[in-house]
Amino acid sequence: MDVAALAASFLTMQAAATQQAVATRVMKMNLDAEAAVVQTLLQPQSSSANLAAGVGGNLDIAV
Repeated sequence: MDVAALAASFLTMQAAATQQAVATRVMKMNLDAEAAVVQTLLQPQSSSANLAAGVGGNLDIAV
């Protein structure tokens, strides 16, 4: 092998390593985002947690 072929092979290996590192980082970010969504969905549901006082109470419709 000549020097140019060795240099091209080395650069290709470096590019592949960089691509693998980026892919691993993106996959970790996706897993973290999905974990956050799951934690949000698993939180206890409180239907009146974000409502103002007096909203969502019982309504007396007896006549």
